[in-house]
Amino acid sequence: MSRPQSWVPTDPRSVPTREHVLSGLHGTDEGGAELVQLLTPEGQRVSDDRFGSWADDVGAEELKGYYRDMVLVRRVDREGNALQRQGQLGIWVPLLGQEAAQVGAGRAATPRDMIFPSYREHGVAWCRGIDPTDLLGIFRGTDHGSWDPIEARFHLYTIVIGNQCLNATGYAMGQKFEGKVGDGPDAEATMCFFGDGATSQGDVHEGFVWAAAYDAPVVFYCQNNQWAISVPLERQTRVPLFQRARGYGFPGVRVDGNDVLACLAVTRWALEECRTGNGPVLIEAFTYRMDAHTTSDDPSRYRLADELELWKLKDPIERVRVNLVREHGVQQDFFDEVQAESDELAARFRAFCVAMPDPGPDRMFSEVYAELSPQLEAEKARYLEYHASFEAEGSLAGPTVGGA
Repeated sequence: MSRPQSWVPTDPRSVPTREHVLSGLHGTDEGGAELVQLLTPEGQRVSDDRFGSWADDVGAEELKGYYRDMVLVRRVDREGNALQRQGQLGIWVPLLGQEAAQVGAGRAATPRDMIFPSYREHGVAWCRGIDPTDLLGIFRGTDHGSWDPIEARFHLYTIVIGNQCLNATGYAMGQKFEGKVGDGPDAEATMCFFGDGATSQGDVHEGFVWAAAYDAPVVFYCQNNQWAISVPLERQTRVPLFQRARGYGFPGVRVDGNDVLACLAVTRWALEECRTGNGPVLIEAFTYRMDAHTTSDDPSRYRLADELELWKLKDPIERVRVNLVREHGVQQDFFDEVQAESDELAARFRAFCVAMPDPGPDRMFSEVYAELSPQLEAEKARYLEYHASFEAEGSLAGPTVGGA
């Protein structure tokens, strides 16, 4: 399995030296020799002959923007986690540790591109202009997503593992059939997000087959966070995930998923390949899930604490902060402003969640079908009449629908 190399002490009283730490950070099994990286865990910007030019325009101001994105996204994620623990949400899906993989890819897309997420892409949603409060209904059980997917160019969350790959491939095929692929300024592409666990699902492979057969302009973006709930990567595949693309006849790239610049550059390249008719492309963002799979999961039952500690050294936000300070002279005032903004966002997010009303009893009818059949119209009328009878009697034992 691809893992940072562990430090094994020879003396219980000894501590790892600086050289040991750096060796762990640069271990050859930390993603392999083909891993694309532009920002090291120590915050040093490095070059890459193939993809470096795709991030040449990123200076201090752009990097500050990506830092802000990641800090705010992480704060929303932590607040969502806390809200679930306090009974305000039915479930929450954490993204802790995957901020760079999502912000880098999300910021690479143009307003014309279409994105299909799974259920963990809170950072990509942020980059597409989705207010974090719009995510709450999904996890509170009051709606399926309250944004317009066509207007935002960001599809509603997909809960069925891997199903979004079929949807994305079909949409991308439509882009090609409608002549939206080429060298013109109006060319567009599709991007589909999924995890390493989804690569074991048939829907993903069917999407790969159709996309390859029709040269569909779709970027398959796999966030390899090393764990499919409790199943480690080595029990899912014998080869690195990005190499699977060869079997379908299109390119695959492995990028450091904790490096926002590398994710930005590789995704920019991949999307442009697809817009100009050279798709599809598979990107494997090699990252790590720092929290549970969902709030119903207990990761301490299947992974070791030292593994988590090793990955903390590659925190995606910290490496950007270090780079801003060391290479761009950014002062503490900027970081304090971002922290204050994250506090305000968290307070607004929490207040919105707590104040969310429960849906009315007719919601079970209004949000299931586009148009009600005569039979369902009659059933709805009978149900509302039945429910009203309890309200008239002041009974608290009547039927209810929805709720947190």
